[in-house]
Amino acid sequence: MTPQEYVEEVLSLVERIPEGKVMSYGAIADALAEISGRNSARQVGSIMARHGGGVPWHRVVNSSGRTPPGHEQEARQRLLSEGVPLKGDHVDMTRAAWTP
Repeated sequence: MTPQEYVEEVLSLVERIPEGKVMSYGAIADALAEISGRNSARQVGSIMARHGGGVPWHRVVNSSGRTPPGHEQEARQRLLSEGVPLKGDHVDMTRAAWTP
């Protein structure tokens, strides 16, 4: 799989995250590892930072449920409007995590 194909797979998976659910960067990497031969949460984060503006980027959080750095307020508002359960300032991953 080429790097561009991997970018497309990441963005396609993010588009499929249902409203009210989230995935972590690592969960996305894990979900694509078998077909891509890659498994890097950091690479998924980099892809989201560069190319994620056209997909529901707010549904991608870190493994502890923290929203993307620099976009915390907007992500929180979007997640709350979708009914994503929060614990303080982060997503309740036990209730909101989605697996494809």
